[in-house]
Amino acid sequence: MEENVQPKTWLVESILVTLFCCLPFGIVGIVNAAKVNSLYASGNIEAAQQASATAAKWTKIGFIVGIVVIIVYAIGYGVMLKSALPDM
Repeated sequence: MEENVQPKTWLVESILVTLFCCLPFGIVGIVNAAKVNSLYASGNIEAAQQASATAAKWTKIGFIVGIVVIIVYAIGYGVMLKSALPDM
């Protein structure tokens, strides 16, 4: 007999990605994460698993995009700062 376990919601992770990394992708993650509990409670296990997978995908994409943007920004800031300082 197979026992169904509620899938991870990814809600906390999606909120953190929205706040600190990438707003648009984090919002998509939050929307899908919010669906997981209600779908599972209504007995729609397959849809709950799909919503969890989609929330995980967009949360991870948002995190990666946010980190890349932060790195590019830091490099650009360093280059601008170096060009603004007089040569020694």
